[in-house]
Amino acid sequence: MSTSEQRPETAAAVPAEARSRLLHAWRGEIEAGATYALIARRLPEREAIIVQEMADAEGGHRARLEARMRDLGIEIPDAGSVKLSWWARLQARLAPVDRLLAAREAAEDDEVDTTYKRPTGDRATDQLLHEIRREERSHSMAVGDMRSSDGGVQVPAALTPLQQQAKAKLDKIIGRESWHRNSGGWISGAIYGANDGLAAVFGIVAGVAGATGGSSFVLTAGIAGAIASALSMATGAFLAERSEAEVAAVNVERERQEIAERPEEEKQELSLFYQLKGIDQATADAMAQQLGSQPDAMLRALAVEEFGGMGDRGNPAQSALAAGVSTGLGAMVPVIPFIFIDGTWGVVIAAGVSLIAHFLVGAAKSLFTLRTWWAAGLEMTVAGVVVGGATFLVGLALPT
Repeated sequence: MSTSEQRPETAAAVPAEARSRLLHAWRGEIEAGATYALIARRLPEREAIIVQEMADAEGGHRARLEARMRDLGIEIPDAGSVKLSWWARLQARLAPVDRLLAAREAAEDDEVDTTYKRPTGDRATDQLLHEIRREERSHSMAVGDMRSSDGGVQVPAALTPLQQQAKAKLDKIIGRESWHRNSGGWISGAIYGANDGLAAVFGIVAGVAGATGGSSFVLTAGIAGAIASALSMATGAFLAERSEAEVAAVNVERERQEIAERPEEEKQELSLFYQLKGIDQATADAMAQQLGSQPDAMLRALAVEEFGGMGDRGNPAQSALAAGVSTGLGAMVPVIPFIFIDGTWGVVIAAGVSLIAHFLVGAAKSLFTLRTWWAAGLEMTVAGVVVGGATFLVGLALPT
């Protein structure tokens, strides 16, 4: 006889631990599903389908939890009352996908340990949580495979024994191709540029202010430092972006050479990638064989699987402009007060404005690092106090 056909249990008879854990798990499934759905919107179609399947699976878990809660007479809250915070939604839309997946992997593991592992005092609830726990572990493994695979999101669930064998063979092949690397692009370049400009020029301003008592020399040194920082970041961003494009082009060309020199091994490698997705070996071999007859098509397929694409990168000029402008704006924050006032009050106002800016930039960085916004802001503020205080003391000790 199924649970729904058994005698309904009264809410008063439900162990408090079971009630608490079911509600906690229910909220967690809604939040996880919403996060996966936001991540899926940012991914290419193939990867988005896999992540959306995870979001749908969280919805299935929620339905099973709600069924058990109804059996126990527990009132199910309004699902609309469970929402991601505005900061979490911003992070899901802006943070690097790899970091978002890492955070979800950690959250899945933590959820398993805190919600699904310990007994609740209700046998049927324990059985349900045990089943969901097993599926959550599969999600965690899948997310880990997404993050560690060379080609991006590839493995939709825990590996079967056949897939494990295919992965072992694939790792052996890729291990010989040591030139494969995942190149990271400019992540949140504007915020990090503002961070560098603010920190560097605040140190310059504090040091010169300490040495001169806040004279007009602070303005001269600050503007010069701001311009130098902005130009340095702009040229650095341009060269980094262009270097990444060059590395990607070299990777594609080497892959092209490998297809020409070792076509059978490359077909086997492509087949193994497909087997990792759950395709049976015969079908995967046939697909690889078919692509092998068209070297350009095979090159595109292997490029996607091994390093995420054919090497299309950002615009170096756009990266340089973003980095230079953001660094310059951040660098001007501690300088602006000295345009209007100098002396002791200029130093005090510049320090106050700069430390507020440090907090705001640190909080903004947490959109991409996934840390708590206030903790990241306070950390950045403390760093500003240390840098500004140290350089001010050095300025006091310097001869003028």
